[in-house]
Amino acid sequence: MSTIEFSDELIRNPPFSDNFDQSTGGFSEVDVQIITSGGMRIPAHRSILASSSPVLESIIDRPRKHRSSEITIPILGVPCDAVAVFIRFLYRPMCTEEEMDKYGIHLLALSHVFLVPHLKQRSAKALIERLTIDNVVDVLQLARLCDTPDLYLKCMKMISSNFKAVEYTEGWKFLQNHDPWLELKILEFIDETELRKKKTRRHREEQSLYLQLSEAMECLEHICTEGCTSVGPHDMDPSKNKGQCSKFATCQGLQILIRHFATCKRRANGGCSRCKRMWQLFRLHSSICDQPDLCRVPLCRQFKLKAQVKKGDDARWRLLVRKVISAKAISSLSLPKRKREEEATDHLGVRSFCL
Repeated sequence: MSTIEFSDELIRNPPFSDNFDQSTGGFSEVDVQIITSGGMRIPAHRSILASSSPVLESIIDRPRKHRSSEITIPILGVPCDAVAVFIRFLYRPMCTEEEMDKYGIHLLALSHVFLVPHLKQRSAKALIERLTIDNVVDVLQLARLCDTPDLYLKCMKMISSNFKAVEYTEGWKFLQNHDPWLELKILEFIDETELRKKKTRRHREEQSLYLQLSEAMECLEHICTEGCTSVGPHDMDPSKNKGQCSKFATCQGLQILIRHFATCKRRANGGCSRCKRMWQLFRLHSSICDQPDLCRVPLCRQFKLKAQVKKGDDARWRLLVRKVISAKAISSLSLPKRKREEEATDHLGVRSFCL
């Protein structure tokens, strides 16, 4: 058997003073031999191994037939150089990027088996940085066995995002033949990811709709209180109407709808879809408005009284009102501070004009 010796730098700079012999200027005599798969023997010190790993400590303290017999610890199943890097890490907790490139997977397995948490964290982080389409399935299997949730989740996300490419890798073919349970877990994760994406997309679309309705409510109050380009309060001279407002795209569409509502002959019979939309906007405004006696939006007070007679609106309508109010609040919070202050000032000006 050949023997791996520690580097001169490690001997010159011992990481643990209790194993350093001050009189001779070196480490105390080695008392443990690590045996690797290739038959190599790595000399080590029992005190350092025991203090770094509870598993190695248990092996070292195991009763032996002969008290003076040499302590040997087999570490098999990984390359000899990976074992050497692992033992050196127990002396000095450092690994180079090159070593992580070569032995990251093996170091993660060794750190898990021998309970060396700081090396396990370092190895998992290094593997996350080095994930590729070709190795992601292999790393996923190791992450599951070694109980590293961050690495496991990162692998799952990469497989989910690049599944068509992963299907052609040797790792995936091996997984299909030897680990159908993990294959099922991956497919379930992909389905759940797609479902979450659909829910998120639907939620965003709903929030966009509520935000548009909230903006329409602001524009409706603005048109009926101050007037805009072509529609304004009945007691305001059209020549004094203001120019285009900051939300003119919504305001313009609402003005067109109001002009149609005012002249439509099918409105009374309920046969016009555009007029129905206008009725709903008036009703929505009334449900949100907290000062119906001062409000200048048409039918605001009438809708309030009608809701009271009916003892409140139906559950779906109340939910819509809450969503629109919530969208308005979220929208105002997302505005820059200066913009919010300007809108607050404008709102006070509108309130004083009503009074």
